[in-house]
Amino acid sequence: MSEVEIFRRLAVALAIGLLIGLERGWQTRDDSDRERTAGLRTYALTGLLGGIAALVAGETSPLVLAAALLAYTASLAGFSYLEARQEQNLSVTGVVAGILTFILGAYATLGSEIVAVAAAVATAILLALRDQLHSWVRGVTWVEMRSVLVLLAMSFLLLPVLPNRPIDPWQVLNPAEVWLLAVIIAAVSFAGYVAVRVFGGRRGLAVAALAGGLASSTATTVSFAGMARQQPASRWVLAAGVLLAGATMLARVLVLVAVLNPALLGKVVMPVAAGLAVLLIATGMLLRGSTAGGEQVNVELRNPFDLWMVVWLALLIGAITLAARLISASLGQAGTLTLAAVSGLVDVDAVTLSMLRLTGTSISAGDAALAILLAVAANTASKAVLATMIGGRAFGIVVVGVSVLSLAAMLLAALLVPQL
Repeated sequence: MSEVEIFRRLAVALAIGLLIGLERGWQTRDDSDRERTAGLRTYALTGLLGGIAALVAGETSPLVLAAALLAYTASLAGFSYLEARQEQNLSVTGVVAGILTFILGAYATLGSEIVAVAAAVATAILLALRDQLHSWVRGVTWVEMRSVLVLLAMSFLLLPVLPNRPIDPWQVLNPAEVWLLAVIIAAVSFAGYVAVRVFGGRRGLAVAALAGGLASSTATTVSFAGMARQQPASRWVLAAGVLLAGATMLARVLVLVAVLNPALLGKVVMPVAAGLAVLLIATGMLLRGSTAGGEQVNVELRNPFDLWMVVWLALLIGAITLAARLISASLGQAGTLTLAAVSGLVDVDAVTLSMLRLTGTSISAGDAALAILLAVAANTASKAVLATMIGGRAFGIVVVGVSVLSLAAMLLAALLVPQL
């Protein structure tokens, strides 16, 4: 290692200490110098100490670095104990931050400078967000915590151990791929739930409807329709919420296609965009003309991480994928399209993901695009029926009328606009 590189790496180690020390010093800015164990200068020296100790260890023995870390930790812990005893403060965050600063300073001279700096930035952010994180933890319910744990278990425990190869005689079902798709849907649903949790159902219909469309546009339709029956004066703004949730569902389909199979996007973008435009225009008109447009609507979304719902979704995706392969093999295009239309009455994502996965294998790109469009159309029609049955005739007329216009726009776009 040249002298220039040594100076550069020591500068990085010092900068890491300054970064963490700046945050620590700001947190204790009201204390005098003799009332705190470590501040800006101490953390800066700690980063530099870690860097120099690592260099000396590299020239002599690794035991030098271990001894320096133990000596520093003992000193910091001792002074922190005296401070905690005086102030009746049992927090060990300062000790952990000091040890981490020393280690990152050492790693900056021995390993990757970029990784060391990134870790230091993450450390400073976590330390700075102390009050916000504590407040968030106090507000988290058990249902939400359970949902987060389920998502983490799905992503980092179950997914890595699932077989990443087809396990059925038809070479269709790959457990790892099916479960990954379930994780994607779960993550999107959780984003919708968090949006409602952060902004609040009473902060505006738009946030609630957008979040509902992410989680489940069908569930949002049922919820809004029930409120429309109970609150007839607000039925127009609630109808706008149903349409906005449906528009979010269409946008979600486009995102899934663009991310998972961009080659198929050109075949579905114009019809879906046409239907999306009609829904957005109608939503704007209803919100503008509604006398209830200023009302705050409270929406409670079902937590998307009920374990049985997750398992059901994974099984549904796998079953549709397998059924699409078998039906397409025996009946050809008609069987696949029928399956897509029927499945779309309940769930669009499962059909979309299945078609995207099978495109180019057992299903052509054109058939897959048509199947996705049929699923979208069937889901839009089913939600219009649900809105009428639950929300009443006046509420249903608006939702059905706009849904019919949206479907007509999709059909015209599919017939008149050339496929890309």
